[in-house]
Amino acid sequence: MRTIITYLLVFIVFAYAKTSYANLKPVDLKKFVVVIDAGHGGHDPGKNTKSGIKEKDIALKIALLVGDKLKRDRDIEVIYTRKTDVFIGLEERGHIANRAKADLFISIHCNAHNTQASGAESYVLGLHRNQTNLEVAKAENEVIFLEDNYKEKYAQYNLNAPESLIGLTLMQEEFLDQSIQLASYVQDNFREKLKRKDRSVKQAGFVVLHQTVMPSILIETGFITNTEEGRYLNSSKGQEEIAGSIADAVINYKDNVRANDFLPVQNELPVAQVEDVVVEDAVFRVQIAASSRDLEPKAYNFKGLSPIEREKEGKLYKYYYGNTSNYSEIQRKLSEAQAKGYKTAYIVAFKNGIKRNANDFINKS
Repeated sequence: MRTIITYLLVFIVFAYAKTSYANLKPVDLKKFVVVIDAGHGGHDPGKNTKSGIKEKDIALKIALLVGDKLKRDRDIEVIYTRKTDVFIGLEERGHIANRAKADLFISIHCNAHNTQASGAESYVLGLHRNQTNLEVAKAENEVIFLEDNYKEKYAQYNLNAPESLIGLTLMQEEFLDQSIQLASYVQDNFREKLKRKDRSVKQAGFVVLHQTVMPSILIETGFITNTEEGRYLNSSKGQEEIAGSIADAVINYKDNVRANDFLPVQNELPVAQVEDVVVEDAVFRVQIAASSRDLEPKAYNFKGLSPIEREKEGKLYKYYYGNTSNYSEIQRKLSEAQAKGYKTAYIVAFKNGIKRNANDFINKS
């Protein structure tokens, strides 16, 4: 009987939150700001082909189409780093996103190779894992040399060894997990919806991603040097399909983030209503960071938050704050983490040791 009552309370809380979210006016919820960066431009053509196809042109057309599709979602505000064929420095592209306090930064490019290589790949900031990733990063970073005063602006960067520009602090790596999630959505859409060759999500030292302080990805939409793929990328049909896949990935990401952002707050509910919402057989935790660095889970490494739990997932270490079956308690932990500066922290649930989306878990319980 007690279990049934507990589940009923959880259902009421969840249903109330969903109804409140649905009834919100657009002005009540901050716009989800997406900065779309069309690579290259102006006197920087990017990669070229003998047939005259230019990376800068394709990147701009796809970027504008992505923005048009995202603007149909009333929750999203779109900002472009460029809307015409102009040159914008890599540093300024990141500054545009930072000044806008963007939720996402997406840089759109095309690949090239001296063979008939094909396929799409998405990058997040990190150390290059192999020579191929290194060469892609070096090629995109070489735009630096077209900027005025580049020696002063980028004195700390060694383009022959992009790992020199990483210097990631934990706060910068706080966005790595979210960046990987978005990049994965993009690649999933390319593979499943468009049947494109999936070259996967990768890490490399892109200067343009290094400048941003939000989840950021760089998409190599395909190889303009591949005869068939080049025609596809240069066609209206191809650009429309690629833009649609990217926009759908962004909306999917946004909806997941909004679910995690909105549901834990519950400011309109009296405290007594959610004080004892306990979900049996579940453990809720707040993920505050994901990093390739193995840090001691001590309070001094996490702005005074304690206790911190560290777990390794693949090549990343995940850091968690809080461990409870009480959903109300984990909401308070989330608020504490966000107040400390972990703005992208979110609640996750574990059942039988398997990580799940907290809201999905509650909805099904």
